[in-house]
Amino acid sequence: MKLSIFTSMTKPDERNDPWKEAMECYRDFADEVVVVGEKWPKEFTFEYIGEVFQEGFHKSTGDWVVLMDVDTFLHEKDKDKIRRVLDKYENFPAVAFPKFQFFLPQRFNFKSKMCIALNKKSFPNIRFDGGPDLCQPTVNEKLIKPDSAPYEKIVIWNYEAMFRTKDIIGKDRARFARAWFNSFGNYGDRGGPSEEEAYNAWFEMISKRYSFHYLKMKIEDHPIYIQKRLSNIPNDQFGHNMFGLADENKNFHLNNFIKTYKNYLVNYLLVK
Repeated sequence: MKLSIFTSMTKPDERNDPWKEAMECYRDFADEVVVVGEKWPKEFTFEYIGEVFQEGFHKSTGDWVVLMDVDTFLHEKDKDKIRRVLDKYENFPAVAFPKFQFFLPQRFNFKSKMCIALNKKSFPNIRFDGGPDLCQPTVNEKLIKPDSAPYEKIVIWNYEAMFRTKDIIGKDRARFARAWFNSFGNYGDRGGPSEEEAYNAWFEMISKRYSFHYLKMKIEDHPIYIQKRLSNIPNDQFGHNMFGLADENKNFHLNNFIKTYKNYLVNYLLVK
């Protein structure tokens, strides 16, 4: 079985993306690593995201193709397991994996199941044009839903805005807010077109999500590729203390605590 990983990145150094660490990870896992999105325009629509993903899928020549955002990693302990798992599901268009979301290196939450492993050999007509954001995988014009796909316990480690400054986040969120408006005619929960509006909306969202980050993780238990960077986060980057939110948000939310551990137990710990 030939395994491809594709990712997209645009000016990753300006965005403080952990792209060098990510590429080391992807090359360790895959027979082929494909990079697209280098010429991503400043202004775009959400349909364009699906087009970039489609380009990555098209350029990938593997039997199985894994889509990885450049801020996501696989753990080295799963390097052999992922191939065994994908070999089992030759008749399925996709396999779903769990996603761990980190804002700080020491805390995380089980965010969701993700259909990012795609069976190109048996389903070469997969498209990235589904879901509310128009860039989720579909086959025969039907959305590939994580709950209907085989599910395996190979974690996608997601570091969100961990290494970004306020300025980088504001610019990035404003671009995506305008892209959402360009596609759907409203800003939804993305604030507005300006960097300040978009940043404030993002920070409000992050504050709510952080109230579910009760699960703990030691830096030495993260994928080896990213450990050094997690150990040396500058004061002006989000992952240092979430721009002060980590110091302010010390309230214990019993309902959120129960939901967090129940979700983790059912969707991860008890999964065979």
